[in-house]
Amino acid sequence: MTDGAEIIMVKSVQDMIDYMDNLTYPQAVSTRAVRPLRMSLLVPRTTQLKPAILYVPGGGFISAEYGKYIEMRMALAAAGFVVAAAEYRVIPDTFPAPVVDGKAAVRFLRQHAAPWGIDPQRIGVLGDSAGGWLAQMLAMTNGETAFEQGDFTHQSSSVQVAVSLYGISDLRNIGAGFPDAIQRVHQSPAVTEALLVHGPAFGEFAGATIHDSTEKALRASPIGWLSGPKPPLLILHGSADTLVSPQQSATLYQVLIAAGSPVEYRLVAGAGHGDLHWFQPATIDRVVAWFRQTPGAPVTASQ
Repeated sequence: MTDGAEIIMVKSVQDMIDYMDNLTYPQAVSTRAVRPLRMSLLVPRTTQLKPAILYVPGGGFISAEYGKYIEMRMALAAAGFVVAAAEYRVIPDTFPAPVVDGKAAVRFLRQHAAPWGIDPQRIGVLGDSAGGWLAQMLAMTNGETAFEQGDFTHQSSSVQVAVSLYGISDLRNIGAGFPDAIQRVHQSPAVTEALLVHGPAFGEFAGATIHDSTEKALRASPIGWLSGPKPPLLILHGSADTLVSPQQSATLYQVLIAAGSPVEYRLVAGAGHGDLHWFQPATIDRVVAWFRQTPGAPVTASQ
């Protein structure tokens, strides 16, 4: 002891969390380019068998900045989950590229479960806005082989649980119930959901609106994949969202309830699209509690 030194008593209540970034999970290969897609990991340093949560970021289908939403990701890691965050292909790439990439990210986690202590039987997905759309798509297409491309296709890409924050369930009516000026935006061939489905105008192709092919729009929408069993899904949306209509979440909730699927819906009073409501402990704790319930908390290896 040294005279004048303050003695601080510290009780260990939190595990260490290791962070890794710039992992390449697949390579998107085209005729003239090979593009690595990146992932980061938050890994609690424990000996427990840990569920993994894949975070896929929003960005209006034109960006996938996977470094976002660190508040939510750190809260999940502090709760004992391995948390991956992955970028994915966006416009000018078209559907199904984002879904192909999301499923590749899930397979990557299963392939490398052992070194990171991941329970391969318990992998969930979380996304916001366009990432919410992708999280929904991954959940709704469990078992669909059409999107299985790239590495580790011997691994399952199925997710056991999903959370969608102000996500898009039906590309045909993202602005449902909004003023006419917004409706006209979504009728444009230049709006991002139209570019996701049809691609940009080029050569002899003059472009197309989202309504020019109901079949293609529905195939690219979570609500177009209603058959078969679904994993538990938690849907959250803000009542004051002026970018993605809350009717998107309400409609998906209603059709899943009618089908007997395990789904819960939370409307966040006064919340806009990605505003500060979504970064508050009250919201984040709801999501963490959901994942603690399904797929459940980490367990010791002997359990």
